[in-house]
Amino acid sequence: MLYIVPTPIGNLQDITLRSLEVLRTVDAVLCEDTRRTQILLSHFGISKPTYRYNENDPHSLTRCLESLTGGKTCALVSDCGTPCISDPGWKLVREAVKAGVKVSSLPGPSAVACALAGAGITGGAFTFLGFLPRKPGKAAKIISRAYELQNPVVLYESPYRVLKMLELIEKTLGQDTPVILARELSKVYEEWQRGRVNELIALLSKKNKIQGEFVIIIDRPAEDLKEETDETDTDF
Repeated sequence: MLYIVPTPIGNLQDITLRSLEVLRTVDAVLCEDTRRTQILLSHFGISKPTYRYNENDPHSLTRCLESLTGGKTCALVSDCGTPCISDPGWKLVREAVKAGVKVSSLPGPSAVACALAGAGITGGAFTFLGFLPRKPGKAAKIISRAYELQNPVVLYESPYRVLKMLELIEKTLGQDTPVILARELSKVYEEWQRGRVNELIALLSKKNKIQGEFVIIIDRPAEDLKEETDETDTDF
């Protein structure tokens, strides 16, 4: 049995009661980083064997799969948030399903859901890109194609590259493109910034040091939303 267990993205109080129950009852915990997971387990008084799962190491995948097919009950966790969503895990889940291992995915913390809920821009469709490729040309093509779908576009970025990503968005979509930045979600220093992409570039450029993980939401211009509303309005 394999449980996919979301863990807090910042505030430890966000872990669910069910996640704690699973972590207490499994035979082992498969982790992105055993040191970070041990901190989480210790905080809640849980003592379990932890093993690193490396998505890019075939031997790691094989070892974890052998534990599952051998009858072990395991919980799969990432450093924070929901495994397999811009985090390691999907290869193990795929192979576990192929091998006939039962997989149970628990609901819980997710940065993309948290950011969209607080953005106040859509209750419906959006396009999630996660972390984009490092090559600017490839990343620009992905952003452009996603934006053509006319839904908000959501991506993740580190504090070391967020300014370059905003500059790429400006170059690809235009300086007036509306963007929402959500930084350090659920943590003490949670921060939201809204504006045109050129305004946010100017704002971040003034900082001596940029810290915290970012969720970037690329919104649509207000005039696009108005046109869409006008087209769908119907008299009854």
